[in-house]
Amino acid sequence: MAGAQAGRTQPPEPRKVVSVLEEMRIQRLGVIDDAVVELSPGFTAVTGETGAGKTMVVTSLGLLLGGRADAGLVRIGAKAAVVEGRIAVDGDSPLAARVEEAGGELDEGALLISRTVSAEGRSRAHMGGRAVPVGLLSELGEELVAVHGQTDQQGLLRPARQREALDRYAGDAVAKPLAKYAAAHRRLRDVVAELEQLTTRARDRAQEAGLLRFGLEEIAAAEPRSGEDAELAAEAERLGHAEALASAATTAHTALLGNPEDPEGVDANALVAGARRALDAVRLHDPALASLADRLGEVGYLLSDVAGDLAGYADDLDADPLRLAAVEERRAVLSQLTRKYGESIDEVLAWAEQGAVRLNELEGDDDRIGELAAERDGLRAELGELAQALTDARTAAAERFAAAVTAELGELAMPHARVAVAVRQTEDAEGLEVGGRTVAFGASGVDEVELQLAPHPGAPARPIAKGASGGELSRVMLAVEVVFAGSDPVPTYLFDEVDAGVGGKAAVEVGRRLARLAKSAQVIVVTHLPQVAAFADRHLVVVKTDDGTVTRSGVQAMEGEDRVRELSRMLAGLEDSELGRAHAEELLEAARAPR
Repeated sequence: MAGAQAGRTQPPEPRKVVSVLEEMRIQRLGVIDDAVVELSPGFTAVTGETGAGKTMVVTSLGLLLGGRADAGLVRIGAKAAVVEGRIAVDGDSPLAARVEEAGGELDEGALLISRTVSAEGRSRAHMGGRAVPVGLLSELGEELVAVHGQTDQQGLLRPARQREALDRYAGDAVAKPLAKYAAAHRRLRDVVAELEQLTTRARDRAQEAGLLRFGLEEIAAAEPRSGEDAELAAEAERLGHAEALASAATTAHTALLGNPEDPEGVDANALVAGARRALDAVRLHDPALASLADRLGEVGYLLSDVAGDLAGYADDLDADPLRLAAVEERRAVLSQLTRKYGESIDEVLAWAEQGAVRLNELEGDDDRIGELAAERDGLRAELGELAQALTDARTAAAERFAAAVTAELGELAMPHARVAVAVRQTEDAEGLEVGGRTVAFGASGVDEVELQLAPHPGAPARPIAKGASGGELSRVMLAVEVVFAGSDPVPTYLFDEVDAGVGGKAAVEVGRRLARLAKSAQVIVVTHLPQVAAFADRHLVVVKTDDGTVTRSGVQAMEGEDRVRELSRMLAGLEDSELGRAHAEELLEAARAPR
């Protein structure tokens, strides 16, 4: 609620809930033998007589969401304790994407999680049908459930989460400068990384440039042509066998057309001509034979053409040994290049083209270093201004938030408590200059945010985890969550002992605020106060059997007359007390009034 004013907070606006804890099954955990806890959206109260095992609900949820396993939790005589949970999940939520990333699957829109703790203390976890590290459950648990109890506080006790929550509470006043700051910070990080790479690798770059320059000069001096190596190889092959090639061409020519000096010799052309004349003499008597005669005529023409080409080849063949020496010398020059820069001259030329581009980049690095250094300095100055704007916006939001939480605590039987939100920075000589100081900075600015509590006048403000007792801390966190409601993304809140040390009107106010928080999230509360339980949308009672265990039927949903009897028991210690029943009905009626 970005516009929250000092004093009483307004009811949070409903927001889309991305997950709801629907059910837990608890087996062989403490006093619970086998019980199913069915939950629902809104406000669920869990009650029961002292020692009935209602705090096992808190313990079970902690295990389900990655809490520390303790062999002492396993029921005596059992091999292992098992907790299973079913969480309805929005298929488009980041949680669904995280499950898929881990290899798990949703079961008809629900995420199934299980945790097993053996009597020896070993622990196993499953999520979405896959075995997963317990750490993954813990990671998801921080995003799913905020636990507030005397022995287990999560979520908003972490400084980073406090800053994030304050930023959401502040709204656009922080979101806009934070977006600009984050973009400038990302650019600064990239610039610094590139600048560091260029400066720390200066020697390597100089060596690379020298090698490239030498290679390009060597290639330029040789002036190779594309395909030249293949052409010279073919020419060297001809020149090296010139005499054999000429002899073969002459012999073949003689075989085709004959030797002019030997008129009696037989040649292929004369034989083909004789065969054609024999067929021409009788071609009129059979068209098939005439066709064969014509084909022999074509053979004769082809033999004459080949013979002419052979004569030309023999005349043109160069057997000059000086030319062969020149070719081999040129091939040796090109071979020097192909040994260093590529398998062929075409690859050598491609290397030269790429090398020229790279050399140009390397030779321009000095200019680039100057440009980057100037950009870095400009970005740091810009970040300093944006960081100051962020600090101012956070400080203003912190004052509004602190006043709102302090007012809430006055209604929760802590009238003298005062909440403060410290927005501070850490000095760092290598940091960012902001407001005349050099301070550490990060992706979210220069601010460290810490929620502090002064429980009574004159007491110094201390971090909330240290400034309050267990029961007070739960109430402080309730006040904080109510003020943050609508801006904090955690979909489920679990409060244990939130009503410790309160009663009467203060207890009613605790219930009223839990109901208010349940308008924007799922709220589960373990309580012994009827004033709190009366405000619940769903009321569960944990009941032990005669042998001291909680069985499957031991977690019962109270409705109608049963709920009145349970509230009467909590009020007067007697389920059928007329006075207690009347008081219980009055509590329920008050809780149903507009909140």
